[in-house]
Amino acid sequence: QVQLVESGGGLVQAGDSLRLSCSISGGTFSSYTMGWFRQAPGKERELVAAKNWISSNTYYADSVKGRFTMSRDYAKNMVHLQMNSLEPEDTAVYYCAARNRLNIVAHPSEYAYWGQGTQVTVSS
Repeated sequence: QVQLVESGGGLVQAGDSLRLSCSISGGTFSSYTMGWFRQAPGKERELVAAKNWISSNTYYADSVKGRFTMSRDYAKNMVHLQMNSLEPEDTAVYYCAARNRLNIVAHPSEYAYWGQGTQVTVSS
């Protein structure tokens, strides 16, 4: 059974950076499309970034393009989300998710595995 655990959230000021990490057990990230979702209070969960390292398919939401970057650590079986130039609008709970298909889709129901989430709060 695949298990995902996020870490790296916190409270930062606008303009700061954070790196979120997702550790994977019970599988290897290269077998899945990995996605980072976020959910702010009162809003739907939205896909902010996703990548499949076999097909090289990559997705970034328009709101984070140029600021967020996904990367992987093969040795540690982890994926990361580097978030730069953070804005108060980025405040949300961030979730790591995995989908066992090569294509990237945005709907959360298409992702079979989820982490517990990590809070990111950006103050102005």
